[in-house]
Parts: sequence; C-alpha cells; structure tokens
Amino acid sequence: MMTHEIQLTAQIDAAPAPEHFTVVQTEIEGEVVVRTDYLGLAATYLELMRADCHLPIPAWQPGRRVGVMAIGTVLSSASPDLHEGDLVQSMTGWSTHSAGPAASYIKLDPDAYPDAGYYLGQGPTAYYGVADVAKAGEGDVVFVSGAAGGVGSLAGQIARNLGAKKVIGSAGSQAKADYLVNELGFDAAFDYHHDPVAALKELAPEGITVFFDTVGGTLYDAALEAAAPGARFALCGSLSTQLGAAADRFPEPDRDAALARGVELIPFSCHHTPGQIAAWHHHFRTALDQGRFVYPRTVVETGIDGVPGTFLAMLHGEYRGNVSVRLA
Repeated sequence: MMTHEIQLTAQIDAAPAPEHFTVVQTEIEGEVVVRTDYLGLAATYLELMRADCHLPIPAWQPGRRVGVMAIGTVLSSASPDLHEGDLVQSMTGWSTHSAGPAASYIKLDPDAYPDAGYYLGQGPTAYYGVADVAKAGEGDVVFVSGAAGGVGSLAGQIARNLGAKKVIGSAGSQAKADYLVNELGFDAAFDYHHDPVAALKELAPEGITVFFDTVGGTLYDAALEAAAPGARFALCGSLSTQLGAAADRFPEPDRDAALARGVELIPFSCHHTPGQIAAWHHHFRTALDQGRFVYPRTVVETGIDGVPGTFLAMLHGEYRGNVSVRLA
C-alpha cells in the first residue's frame, strides 16, 4: 500500500522554513494497516529537527519521516488483537497511512472523549509537571508561563483542580490573557510584553509558591523576583529561546539567585510513561465529566501537504491550546 509522508529535507540550524520539509510517496506493509485521522503537533518537534538536539532521544534525520503521535483507524489486520475499524494511537508520525506490528499500536476507547483528537493533548507533560514535579496543591499561588499554549493551558487548570489558591498565567497578547481568565478559569493573566515583574508583584503580592515554566528567559527572571521563600520551580521548556545554538536555546538558570531566595529548581522532561499517561487520562476524564475542565485546542483540517505550514504557524503563536491536524 502507498502512503504520503512528510520527510525532513535538511536539519534545522536557525529558523524553520517550508523548505525543510517535503512530501514523499512511499510503500508500506505490515501486520496492521492504519489510516491516519489526526496528527499531533508540539513545539518539542523543533528540537528533534536539529543536528545538535539536546533531548534525550535521537534527532530526526534528513530523508526520514518526521512527527510523533497519530490517531487512526485500522483498515486491515492480521492480528487477533486489532480489528478493522478499531481506533488506535501510535508514534508513526506525519503520514496519511501507517503499517506495522500490532504491538506498535494502542487500542483506544472511541467513547471516552467527544472525539478522537482529545487523545492528542499534551496532558501527560502538564499533569506530571504540576502534580508530581511541582506538587502543586492546597494553598499554592501558581504562575504558568506560556499559559495559552498546549502544555500551559492544561497546567493552569490542573493546578486549580488540585486546590491551588490562585492561578496566574502569562501569554503573548491581551486577547490571549483574557482568554485564560474568561474561558479557562485562570484567576488572573497578563501580556508578558508589558513588564512581567510589575505584573507578578501586583497579582501575587504574597509571592508565588509554584512556577510552571515553559518559556524561560525574562519570565523566569520575573518569577524569581516574585517567588516566595521555598517556591518550587518546575522547568518544562524554554520557548523564548527556541532559535540559535544549543547553549542559547537552553540557558542555565540563575541558580545562585534561586538559592539566595530559597527557591527549588526542578528541571524535568516527560517521557510519557504508561503511568504518566494513565494518571493524566484519569484526571482529564474525571474533570471533564464534572465540568471542571475546558480542553483548549485548535484543530486544523488540511491535507498532508499542509501539515508543515500548520506546524510553522503554531511555532509563531497563531493558535491557542493543543494543536492537532485532522487529515482531510
């Protein structure tokens, strides 16, 4: 069977562009054949496209398919474990179809969520970072940077559901800040372009006790200024420094200043273990059923050739929440 897939033309050393991607037709075969329905997008993919990738997994190579998580429908199966019509999740990446052993696909409950795209959220990262790394809970004042993005928009709601006293978010525009408060239930939010130090001191005069950071840079510095003694900083990403050499993309946080303020710095990465995924889906489904969660997402419907452009638009902040593609 033939599939169309997105391959990396060349590894990225500066700003990503359309010419870094190409659509290629290839032949596939395997125990199970799946039609791709939804593709997940995440800013993390940009790091995997670099020759000097600093994630603890191999970088993607030119001439190979890119992308990670996909949701699809089984078209044919020679395995007793999967049948035609089953909904499955895989790590097969950006392609119209995939094939492989049955063990490489996870069968999903099609009735668990309003639609299959809900499975593509970045919830395991957000839940692990908030609940297990930062241990946010009763009485905490939580600040989430990049709060209108895929991880941050979930992290703030998770902190609220775990009992945080106040949840504050930062975003790239006043419209996004208003969205956080009016639609996602944040207690307060601000546009980070306008003096984040002053904003945090006004919104959290008592000091923040938990910081979930996806941005780094000046927002990390502002959070440090506003931190209460003993605050826990869960360092998830550095979106403000996505470009440049590795040392620039992953600047070392000011540990001396953190130590002087009694702040605990906890960098983490999420490998999406079965336990992390299960914990997230238990929280997610329960909170949705109880009306305590809004799933913030943008679904872009396009053909496979439109996936790279959607990915680049996401990196430029054109969408809110978790971004996925529904293949037309």
